[in-house]
Amino acid sequence: MQIERIEDAIQKGNFVIHPHGVSQWPMIRNGVDSVVVNPVNGRLKKYDLPVYIDNKGRYVVHRIIDVTDTGYVICGDGVYEIEYDITDKNIIGVVTGFFRKEKYITVDNNKYLRYVHFWVDNFYLRKPVIWTVRKIRRAKEHIKECAYRIIHGKGKWEKVQKTPTDCQK
Repeated sequence: MQIERIEDAIQKGNFVIHPHGVSQWPMIRNGVDSVVVNPVNGRLKKYDLPVYIDNKGRYVVHRIIDVTDTGYVICGDGVYEIEYDITDKNIIGVVTGFFRKEKYITVDNNKYLRYVHFWVDNFYLRKPVIWTVRKIRRAKEHIKECAYRIIHGKGKWEKVQKTPTDCQK
């Protein structure tokens, strides 16, 4: 039996996906962690992680930061741009847990819940924290590039032009 749509697979339960991108960092790391998605049972609550289809047709996993009468206010953990106008018809599933390396963490885990409440309830800290972390990461990459240039005499990402005499050696 072949499942043609992700929505159909989620309705069967315990569908595991490997999200990519940085919008859910630091909880979900790009290319490392995976999440378990299950069907939605009723209305979602603040702090839930829905999987929904955005207005560009992409599948997105972001956190609910507020519930309104008509829908949800949603934002990824690793970004500070808020999305409005997400309704129940956009949502195709909800994250019930995730794998961090070999360990499975449920959304009921106390450590996870402390993280979620801190990260959402202190939303005003998000922008400076994310900005600082990104600057530190860029600085580390710059230092690595400089060290590579010092050790090897050329840039890691530079293309080396080979001459016909180099190819004969």
